[in-house]
Amino acid sequence: MSASPESQPAEAGLVSAHFHRVRRSKVRFREGAPPSPREVARRPAHAAGMLALAHHVESAIERGLMASAADVASQLGFTRARVTHLLDLRLLAPDIQEEVLFLEAVDGEEPLSERVLRAVAHAGTWEVQRERWREVKASF
Repeated sequence: MSASPESQPAEAGLVSAHFHRVRRSKVRFREGAPPSPREVARRPAHAAGMLALAHHVESAIERGLMASAADVASQLGFTRARVTHLLDLRLLAPDIQEEVLFLEAVDGEEPLSERVLRAVAHAGTWEVQRERWREVKASF
């Protein structure tokens, strides 16, 4: 059983210490030894995650787990407009969606923004979307 705060001495929660920072020297290689290759950090692109979330939200609504997009917004702490933005990504042609889901951010560099992707989704027919998508892909 723990003691009440009143029964503990006032100094019980205080810690006194001196902290200092230690700088480490750079790793030096012996002559002739090649440096080890730097590992590239890869992760799914933000747009890919948002498209996956859009499909998850749509599935939850269709299965009756959520009543509407407004209900999803309140549950996730998003605005209704933000949920609409997410759900708009589902308007993309299926082949474009597949490509987006496999996009990667390399060393923190996103290949495209979600805003650009939504512009492609709002381009019109799937054929027009595919034309815009080819233009966007050429930029990254």
